[in-house]
Amino acid sequence: MRPARAVALGLLQGPTELLPISSSAHVGLLIPREEPPAARKEIEVALHLGTAIALALETRSVTRVALVAAAPPALAGLAFERVVEERLGTPVTIAAGLVAGSAAMVAADRVRPRRAKPELVDGIVLGLAQAAALFPGVSRSGATRAGARARGFDRRAAAELSREVALPVLGGAAVLKGYRLARRRPAASELWALGASAAAAAVSTYGALRAERALAADAPLAAWAAYRTALAAVIVGRVWHDRSR
Repeated sequence: MRPARAVALGLLQGPTELLPISSSAHVGLLIPREEPPAARKEIEVALHLGTAIALALETRSVTRVALVAAAPPALAGLAFERVVEERLGTPVTIAAGLVAGSAAMVAADRVRPRRAKPELVDGIVLGLAQAAALFPGVSRSGATRAGARARGFDRRAAAELSREVALPVLGGAAVLKGYRLARRRPAASELWALGASAAAAAVSTYGALRAERALAADAPLAAWAAYRTALAAVIVGRVWHDRSR
């Protein structure tokens, strides 16, 4: 991948990862399909590394809730990594994930806010939500916000919890893939592209974090769901158009 494309993907990564709109439905679909599944995943993890770096700069400490929330996606990722990399991530499955995640968000957003302080059981719920988000299109942010809203947190608190539990998961995935990448000893040009994408993702995440807190933290999840559903329709329409040619 050329550095210019890697930087462009990194700039898109920040807002699509933080907002409940699915980075895999935006960034993932723009990664060239001719890339091998493992290479595509390495690019995605480099982008997530950039996001994790930006979140780490904003995080004073990793809470027990965040650590508990990291266990389910870690176990699910190890168990289903090959299936996710090789069989999922197609335009149709991403569109399905967008719609399914949208339905969960709308349903959860109807719960009346009644809580302020998270407990360990909330970490389990958010961990299961992050495990479900391994299905491309579901969105880690969307799933965790829906989980937090279903547990009775308001929209702003749900957004904060979503960011809080993101760091261990994104950081852990980046460390694992980074170790595998180092063993493969990639070419310098490949490392440059991955590094450029990570740096751009860190910058875009840092900026998106501040903009989201100021402008969109209280937005109804139905608004994000409407955008996701429209995007799913566009993706399916494009697939149908390509197949009918």
